[in-house]
Amino acid sequence: MMSKSVWLGRARGPVKLAMIGFCGLALVLYVWLVSARVMDPETAIGMQEMIRPQGRPMVKLMMFALIGALFFASLYLSDFKGDIEPGRKGFFDIVSLVLSRAAMILVAVIVLVMFYEVVSRYVFSRPTLWANELSLWLASFVFLLAGQYAMQQRSHIRIYVIYDHMPRWMRKTADTISVLLITGFAFALVWGGYSDAKTRFLRMETFGTAWDPPIPGTIKPFLLIAIVLVAVQAISNLIADWNREIADLHADEIDETEIENIRRTLEEHN
Repeated sequence: MMSKSVWLGRARGPVKLAMIGFCGLALVLYVWLVSARVMDPETAIGMQEMIRPQGRPMVKLMMFALIGALFFASLYLSDFKGDIEPGRKGFFDIVSLVLSRAAMILVAVIVLVMFYEVVSRYVFSRPTLWANELSLWLASFVFLLAGQYAMQQRSHIRIYVIYDHMPRWMRKTADTISVLLITGFAFALVWGGYSDAKTRFLRMETFGTAWDPPIPGTIKPFLLIAIVLVAVQAISNLIADWNREIADLHADEIDETEIENIRRTLEEHN
């Protein structure tokens, strides 16, 4: 039984088909690349070439398929609400949910990459040059996107000892000051880092290793994008929570599924 749509509605079906199509295309291309490498190792496309798509149509097509698969999978998964996720409230929540699903997918990719490296290194004695750096690269995006998701979920560490005893107007003032500080920090970071980020991105600065991925050239610009997204999400939270009761703002979500699992476990042992 399909769960209730969070925001896609009737578009969930087409998005799912697009996700399957791009995933299928990526899988077919992967099989083709592996087969080509087995048959002709000297001219085959490997991970060294995958981050250098210039003059390589198959690499560009593979990157297009992977990006499309990630995009539509993130859209599709964002249409499902987690058991302990609060409902969508702010105007920017959908963007944060989509990006959070992308981060979750990247975590799974990191696990697969590290599993491949372990098997390759300790079973076949053929360690790779790229697994560690690819994991680091992807983990950087996950780290930045996780901050935005935590902001949308109101999951950052907050201390309520004084806040809970404030009158409503004072709590609104404190929330406004917090958002202004976040926005000011984002503005200062973008103001100070834009020139350097632009320079690194335009020359696609690399990591300086054997595989040499463009980690500095991609992470530095994305850092600025991420902090802007966090600031926008903070503004969205402020607007959405403006008239909410304090009990609704930071009360722990009850995980009914976990409670049911604990109850069944206790019954089985009794």
